[in-house]
This record gives sequence, structure tokens and C-alpha cells, in this order.
Amino acid sequence: MSDKQKKKLTALQQEYQSFAKAREPGRPVTKNILRAFIVGGVICIVAQGISDFFLWNFDFTEKTVGNPTAAVMILISVILTSVGIYDHIAQWAGAGTAVPVTGFANSIASAAIEHRSEGLVLGVGGNMFKLAGSVIVFGVFAAFVVALIKTILAMLEGS
Repeated sequence: MSDKQKKKLTALQQEYQSFAKAREPGRPVTKNILRAFIVGGVICIVAQGISDFFLWNFDFTEKTVGNPTAAVMILISVILTSVGIYDHIAQWAGAGTAVPVTGFANSIASAAIEHRSEGLVLGVGGNMFKLAGSVIVFGVFAAFVVALIKTILAMLEGS
């Protein structure tokens, strides 16, 4: 929020803010960055291993191996979420688990698990995409914009 948009604070409110800010514990930024880097890297190493497994043991090419690898990573994430392991990893690693596709699968699975007592349709189905819905909407919109730009550029090259 810019300074112009902030509302005017009374002297007492300003004094309280400075009091609270002085006693706020510092954040271990370097430690958090290292944890995120390590866990995000381990997730990527596991995905690379799965990808290599599919390349060596099945009839996949470099172009076609991505989809089954992503599907297996999503399955692993959902299984780890359902038994409560993924949440412990995410608390320790922070953003390292949120960036890959596994974090997206975790957000959908946790919402589904949390609301399962409300029933399959209104509980699981109705609440599963609350957190992830915005990601899906903006992802689809971004894909549309990129495809539109690519189409326009292809048409200009063809002219």
C-alpha cells in the first residue's frame, strides 16, 4: 500500500506500531531460503528420477515423458497429503513445497480432506478448488493470452 493510501494514524496508534515493531522477532530469511531451496531441489530430483525411469523402461521420448512424470508427482503429493506427511514437510520448507506442481496438488487435496465430512458434492467438490481456483483461472487466462500472442505473431510472419 502506498503512503498516500494509508489512513492517518493517531499518535497512540503510531506509538503502538513502533512498540510492536521493536518487539517483533526477526525472521530467519537465510535459513528459510536454504530450506526452500533444498526441499524444492529434492522434489525436482525425485521428478527427474521418475522421468528417467519412464524414459529407460517405457516407450517415452523427451517430449512425451513430462505428462506421466507430472501425474506421478501429483499422485505422490496427494498420498503424502492424505497421510499428513506433506504438511510437515511444507511447514519446515516453506515456499520450497509451494512452487512445484506438488504444492498445487497439496492445496487441492488438503481442502478436499478438510471438507470431506460435509459430503462428496457440497463438501469435497464445493470446497476443493477454493484455494486453487484462482490459480486455475489465472493459469487458463495466461495460457489464452500467450496463445493469442503466438497466433498473432505466426500470422504476421506468414504475411
